[in-house]
Amino acid sequence: MPAPVNSFKAALQTEGDLLTGLWVALANPHSAEICAGAGFDWILIDAEHGPNDIPLIAAQLAAVTRHPAHPVVRLPVGEPWLIKQALDIGAQTLMIPMVETAEQAALLSKALRYPPFGIRGMGASLGRASDFGRITDYAETANDQVCLIAQIESRLGVENAEAILATEGVDAVLIGPADLAADMGYRGKATVPEVMETVEALIRKIKASGKPAGIMTGDPEMIALARRAGVRFMANGTDTGLLGRAAAAMAAQMRDPDAKGGASSGSAGY
Repeated sequence: MPAPVNSFKAALQTEGDLLTGLWVALANPHSAEICAGAGFDWILIDAEHGPNDIPLIAAQLAAVTRHPAHPVVRLPVGEPWLIKQALDIGAQTLMIPMVETAEQAALLSKALRYPPFGIRGMGASLGRASDFGRITDYAETANDQVCLIAQIESRLGVENAEAILATEGVDAVLIGPADLAADMGYRGKATVPEVMETVEALIRKIKASGKPAGIMTGDPEMIALARRAGVRFMANGTDTGLLGRAAAAMAAQMRDPDAKGGASSGSAGY
């Protein structure tokens, strides 16, 4: 029995509609499951800025399995030992932040793959990825199903983009415009012309390499630019943002004496 097919990787490699995603940072299996069932193509379980660790990520991966949204795991750093743990608990697609050189990208690619193409340690039978040894051909077939998304979000990363894109095993690139803008001297101002031009040029460079380009942005101007430039996958919001806005809207509505009914809860009673 081979490793499960990575449907997200397969979708990235084909032409089609924009793959829509949502950042999931609440570090909770229930909220991850709710978001995974909302209709997105993928969700991003965030361990860079969300309070996630390996057991919490494992619980969320298990919780979302019955929904079609593919779980992408963003690790805080690209350390091989952490990549190994994330893969063994069942993550197939990893996003690594702040990739800046081809050498770094090459190490990440090797960390995701078993020898002779990489340095991933054997021992899959101990992990959820192989269904605890019940997927007998896991180690022989897993390399084809892992997916590495490198984040370019700094001036150095932009300068080295061609070399990063040419690195074998880098499957896609996601642009982080907020960090890129900050590194360019425009913290909190990702839509200034210089940043917008840099992002557009980078998207076109990624596409020209034959790799899919992605972006995370909630800014309408940046969203429009990314769509025009042809990004393949995109996230426009976060679970924390959705919850915060919905909670504030309900609180305001409840204080309005002329309001008719409450915000939708999905249930008539508790």
